[in-house]
Amino acid sequence: MIEAEFLNYNGALVGFSVSGHADAGVFGRDIVCAAVSSAVMLTANIITDFLYCKADVKDQGNRIMLVLKDPDSAMSIAAKQVIAAFYDHIDRLAKDGKGKIKVTLKEVSPRKGR
Repeated sequence: MIEAEFLNYNGALVGFSVSGHADAGVFGRDIVCAAVSSAVMLTANIITDFLYCKADVKDQGNRIMLVLKDPDSAMSIAAKQVIAAFYDHIDRLAKDGKGKIKVTLKEVSPRKGR
């Protein structure tokens, strides 16, 4: 199962973690995994390479995490909208995915020492 956890801070999504495997097909032909992987990469690349928003991004093989470094900054407004769109996309995939994707929301507080 793919697990997608989204971080909610002050009423806005400021990060996500996606891990797991859908097991919806043979390795290399799993369209659920392909859809999620492509959406994760597109979201991370938009935020870092096109919006130039500062974010902590970690690729740990089977887990990708992205958290905005300064979610209160003006630069983060568009990035939060991109994460919200990604959430909507993954949530729709989860509803159509017959139990292959689990989506959760986690409330977070600001990090110390920012």
